[in-house]
Amino acid sequence: MEFERLLGVVGEEPVFETGLLLAGEMEPADVRRQLARWTKAGRVLQLRRGLYALATPYQKTKPHPFVVANRLVHSSYVSRESALAYYGLIPEYVPSVTSVTSGRPGRWQTPFGSYDFRHVRTERLRGYQRVELAAGQWALVATAEKGLLDLIYLNAGGDSPAYLEELRLQHLDTFNFVRAAEYADSPKLRRALKIVQRLAEREAEEYHAL
Repeated sequence: MEFERLLGVVGEEPVFETGLLLAGEMEPADVRRQLARWTKAGRVLQLRRGLYALATPYQKTKPHPFVVANRLVHSSYVSRESALAYYGLIPEYVPSVTSVTSGRPGRWQTPFGSYDFRHVRTERLRGYQRVELAAGQWALVATAEKGLLDLIYLNAGGDSPAYLEELRLQHLDTFNFVRAAEYADSPKLRRALKIVQRLAEREAEEYHAL
């Protein structure tokens, strides 16, 4: 396969898997060898085994970090700190894209940054939505409510007032407590939700006092 043909096959896909290149009479071993050469030459970036992106000079579409996260680990969605930052509920910059998955937990270091995956049971894979992050780029992202509850659920002491204060939650007027209550399926999450409710009330009082 010539590199120009690769560019034509990949088109505007932000990331691609080896299977995309195996149409027709292409030999899998030949494709893998060519990808290894292009990776070594800096034309192609390997994100994990079988998952690639074109290097910057050849990209038609820059991959959104959340799209990369979804493709790195199937049966996952972006959640926790990354989802909260996306919705503006926390002020801090999140250096690693955080997701939850029903598969193995792990951390991936890629040319596009660091990706952290925490394991939850399959029945907890809910409360997410398909979001268009850039033109033609879609990813599964937790709702703001589920993102916060996933964060609380996966952290020891996540329901403590001190921990929730440290998050510096903001814009809680946009937080849907009715929806959150549907996901608060444990005493820990219900305790935490009551504390978040008080933080929202305090935020509202401080806003009106200005």
